[in-house]
Amino acid sequence: MGKFKSFEEINSWQKSRLFNKRIYEITENTIFKKDFDLVRQIRRASISISSNIAEGFERNTDKEFVYFLYVSKASAAEIRSQLYLALDLNYISKIEFDELYLNVSDISKLLSGFIKYLNDSQKK
Repeated sequence: MGKFKSFEEINSWQKSRLFNKRIYEITENTIFKKDFDLVRQIRRASISISSNIAEGFERNTDKEFVYFLYVSKASAAEIRSQLYLALDLNYISKIEFDELYLNVSDISKLLSGFIKYLNDSQKK
């Protein structure tokens, strides 16, 4: 579990919390919010990142935590794919796409590093 006392201390959770807010703001755009299915899917995937970090942390075993971090990472990939669709449909601008893509990619990299750290610590 690393040296964290709560999931709120985890950098990837903190960043995903901010990312969730940004996704909600972007999907409130008049054009975007008319696509109920995509809005619901991208929001759920975004929420899945932070929720799975929290849930995995509370499992109290590194093995289970790693599993949930992988689920979070998969949700980040899902969002990257959905961002391309939102861009292709002109729901978001290229600048918004770049911002969101960079943020979710950063979260994914943090998750990868955390997974590696936890896996390495299990081997010791």
